[in-house]
Amino acid sequence: MAEGTVKKIVADRGFGFISGEDGKEYFFHRSAIPNFDDLRGGERVKFETEPSPKGPRAGRVRLA
Repeated sequence: MAEGTVKKIVADRGFGFISGEDGKEYFFHRSAIPNFDDLRGGERVKFETEPSPKGPRAGRVRLA
């Protein structure tokens, strides 16, 4: 699993971005993490990368 920090949450649109330890930024959808509504940004997370039409995204996100 990859690790990173929640960089930005766009709560009204149901998505956010994770700044990965590998230096890349990953999009994630609210469906990828059960406690999406509790996120504020800055949380350490673990996630799996998944392919998407716009490049790799984060899936199965959980707090580290």
